[in-house]
Amino acid sequence: MTSKQILQDALNHRKGSRIPVDFGASSVTGIHVLTVEKLRAYYGLPWKPVKVIEPYQMLGEVDDDLVKAMGIDVLPLPGRGTIFGTINDRWREFETFWKQTVLVSADFGPCYNEDGDLLSFPEGDTSVAASAVMPKTGYFFNAIERETPPFDDLNPNIEDNLEEFGYISDTDLNHFNTLAAQLKTTGKGILAGFGGTALGDIALVPGMALKHPKGIRGVAEWYMSTLTRSEYIMEVFERQTEIAIENLKKIYALVGDTPDAVFTCGTDFGTQNSLFCDAATFAYLYKPYYKKVNDWIHANTGWKTFKHSCGAIFPLIEEFIDAGFDIINPVQINADGMDSQKLKDTFGKQIVFWGGGIDTQKILPYGTPEQVREHVLHQCEVLGKDGGFVFNSVHNIQANVPIENVVAAIDAVKEFNC
Repeated sequence: MTSKQILQDALNHRKGSRIPVDFGASSVTGIHVLTVEKLRAYYGLPWKPVKVIEPYQMLGEVDDDLVKAMGIDVLPLPGRGTIFGTINDRWREFETFWKQTVLVSADFGPCYNEDGDLLSFPEGDTSVAASAVMPKTGYFFNAIERETPPFDDLNPNIEDNLEEFGYISDTDLNHFNTLAAQLKTTGKGILAGFGGTALGDIALVPGMALKHPKGIRGVAEWYMSTLTRSEYIMEVFERQTEIAIENLKKIYALVGDTPDAVFTCGTDFGTQNSLFCDAATFAYLYKPYYKKVNDWIHANTGWKTFKHSCGAIFPLIEEFIDAGFDIINPVQINADGMDSQKLKDTFGKQIVFWGGGIDTQKILPYGTPEQVREHVLHQCEVLGKDGGFVFNSVHNIQANVPIENVVAAIDAVKEFNC
């Protein structure tokens, strides 16, 4: 069986020949660029600078030779741009704080502040205020909340919070068409990231790609506005959804069912031990718009819809299912109430668990290789029963995780699949 067929079995809750594996197919299932380099060295692959394909989190590209070595089944179908508004092309070398030579896009355009921290700018334009910062002791960027015009509650303008959600360009359509044609020949499963469908994703709220952001751009202000300005938020979601569906129509006309799943939304609804909102709030504020997008996808395509949400979200999973999501990620098994057996028993026939294969808070960074192995085998046994499971860690694999533990996790999946 091909990787695509194996992924299709999992997505359709069929017990396949083995559990499919994803590392690197999205911005929430990836690997830090430093760990990618260490994995290449471990598997004896030729050294070369790793491409930083997602600069905000400093995620590295997993090349074909590493895909083969790790036994990866899913490849990405990403957009051209990044969260900073830069375009991933015209690669050049760049040395990181941790003395790794990587490849970044020509538009990356960072500079250093007086403290030696690394600043990133919207579209790489250093003539405007920086939109993100990487501390000199850090391994990824943090958003900077910039000054914006005062929000006028008497005359709110929804266009201010829609600026980054426009209609797709011909250049982007050609990109998706060309890349989809290339991926179609690989025999791999495909996870697409077309963008535009994330409603209130807090990583997007500061508008790090915008040179002069307007509207509600503060994280705390956005969360408060879901209560105090809910009508405004819903109007933004309504317009965003309309634009997104029009874009998806154009994309589907070109790529068809080459993607197996589409990353629909990365909005987090949980913390380590609680929710950002209750089920009733989700049902009236978010669900109608998620459902509209998901319903269109299910009525017109063969794609499965992929919902990312960290945290203790057990009380919301039924709402996610009702909203039409087929897949939940990252399956944060180390959050309160997120026991993997309970998740599988309660929702295993209704939603696919894409993640949850290895605890990235304690076991992967701090356990022994044998503890990692035992943990992974247990998770595969529980979540992989009767299909409905794609192996991935709980969110991205970070820098400085012991490489022997990452390899132990990979080897354990291979062992389970034998």
